Amino acid sequence: MRAVCSAQRAQVKVAARASAFALLSSAERSYGVQLVGVEPAREPGVSSIPGLLVSGRYLDDIDAAEINTFPLGNDPDGNEIVAKPGKYGPYVKRGEDTASVPDDLAPDELTVEKAIELLNAPKMDDPTMPLQAQHGVDFIIETLRTHDAGTVTLCPLGPLTNIATAFEKAPDIVDKVQEIVLMGGAYFEVGNITPAAEFNIYVDPEAAKIVFASGIPIVVMPLDVTHHALTTHARVDAFSALGTKVGDMVAAWTNFFERFDKEKYGSEGAPLHDPCVIAYLIQPDLFEGRHVNVEIETQSDLTLGMTVADWWRVTDRKPNAMFMGSLNADGFFALLTERLARL
Repeated sequence: MRAVCSAQRAQVKVAARASAFALLSSAERSYGVQLVGVEPAREPGVSSIPGLLVSGRYLDDIDAAEINTFPLGNDPDGNEIVAKPGKYGPYVKRGEDTASVPDDLAPDELTVEKAIELLNAPKMDDPTMPLQAQHGVDFIIETLRTHDAGTVTLCPLGPLTNIATAFEKAPDIVDKVQEIVLMGGAYFEVGNITPAAEFNIYVDPEAAKIVFASGIPIVVMPLDVTHHALTTHARVDAFSALGTKVGDMVAAWTNFFERFDKEKYGSEGAPLHDPCVIAYLIQPDLFEGRHVNVEIETQSDLTLGMTVADWWRVTDRKPNAMFMGSLNADGFFALLTERLARL
């Protein structure tokens, strides 16, 4: 429109607008209103709307963080506390300090006192071990070479890149490994990062293929197991009931992740994936599975990273992994709570 007017040498002033209608409601009545978005620099030249502004200001440079910040008040030291929406739900903020708002907390219950309580909850201490200069692959090689054959258990909780690279770089270390107990893969639960693949395997399926073909005894904790290790309210309350910093910290963590996982999976709580690996080392009878063949898909665009477990033994492929399928969840959480109580 501006270009047309300019071309015609017309003395016309133009300003863009966006409008919509909305309904404002209170306990007593409702009002129909018209919302108008204007260009602050151009609107004064075409209408009297700017003169109707009673309070507030134009958002010349829209600050999304600012308009999504809700002041709650100040703490006793005068520090401002605000509430903000976040990717995984609302949270409160005081300076650089943040805390998630529990799902079951009603909006009118989020007072400044409640926010202070959330912000004063236990915080994890800073790491005491500095970042190591040595590459993880070299650490694996060096460590395994200092041990006798068949005496080291590897417990990967993420992608198998470093282990596979170490095996390829130093084949002599393979015999040093007694067993690999890993969290990764899925069969009945299929995928959590694609329809067919679990995240840890999908990230580097070629590495997983090398590890599963290594001949080392492997125990797999797939999603089929970890999705039974759910942090129900009763189990989280047991962590809090320990009355320790560690118990309070774990309860806060699990409450945070519970919100995300309940929304994603529709389950009664959040699954604890990685602790299943350590629980197996301490109390293996909590788990049941089958010694079957597991192959890693590395070619298909649709199923890349899938752990193809021959659960029903319908092929003649040699078993290469103990693929867990079930978990005594109550026993698992009893063990976890008991071990946390020692810290």
